[in-house]
Amino acid sequence: MKANEVRKMSAAELETKLVDLKKDLFNLRLQHATNQLDNPLRIAEVKKDIARVKTIIREQQLAGR
Repeated sequence: MKANEVRKMSAAELETKLVDLKKDLFNLRLQHATNQLDNPLRIAEVKKDIARVKTIIREQQLAGR
């Protein structure tokens, strides 16, 4: 997910995306703990996506949207 794609989303869409990413991260961690995870690098990707979404949400808050 690119930052440009995230910036085009509305505040409600960003909140929904954040919840979805957190669920994905939980499921990936669960799979990792049970040795069922195929691609461990996916955990880092999801963490970065969460950070990206949170950053854009904060930028929008500061801009007064």
